[in-house]
Amino acid sequence: MHLSIVIPAFNEERLIERCLQSIAASLAANFKSCFTSEIIVVDNNSTDNTAHLARQAGVQVVFEPINQIGRARNAGAARATGDWLLFLDADSILNPGLLADILWLIEDGKSVGCGSTLHMQGLPRWANWTLRLWTGMSILFRWAAGALVVCRSDAFRDVGGFNQELYAADEISLSVQLKQWGRKRGLQFIILTKHPLETSSRKVALYSGREIASQILRVLLHPHRTLQDKKQLSIWYDGRR
Repeated sequence: MHLSIVIPAFNEERLIERCLQSIAASLAANFKSCFTSEIIVVDNNSTDNTAHLARQAGVQVVFEPINQIGRARNAGAARATGDWLLFLDADSILNPGLLADILWLIEDGKSVGCGSTLHMQGLPRWANWTLRLWTGMSILFRWAAGALVVCRSDAFRDVGGFNQELYAADEISLSVQLKQWGRKRGLQFIILTKHPLETSSRKVALYSGREIASQILRVLLHPHRTLQDKKQLSIWYDGRR
């Protein structure tokens, strides 16, 4: 079994090395002779040292000039050679337990893919409540968080990958499509909960509660118009790091 780990990255020089180190440690802890992997960092038109640091770490680097998270993920998937794809955000830390759960799911052969619950350190009360609400919805509806999406590569190709008409929430759209693809073949899409993925809480530090609430409300009230317009998604695209 060959696993392709795809990391979209825009101006992530502060965190990309930590992310890659966590992947290396998790792969080493789960070494199996029948398991191979590759790591692909997609430089999504960064203006910092993201690409240089990734190459220095010895991983493949793909350049995607248009700033869009789904387009970057698709660019990495197009280069990938794995039977399975693991999309991981550059501000996240993969832990050995979570990778072990993913490999078990793959070997079990009953799933088309999975997502994971999330852990963020240092959240204020309102943000922690919001994360709990998302976690409940993620588990109930089996929607993957964008920080981690895992799926069979053939399923990914068949459903057309990440929807490039969307500038956010494309992981939810993909989750729905993968569930439909899997259902026709007796396969499930699940959310792993035993070893949550640690991901950055930097947006809470970089944006006020009012800014975040306004962004969420805009998506809820006008989802199609908002999610298809990068200018209305400042929390994702204004470049604050």
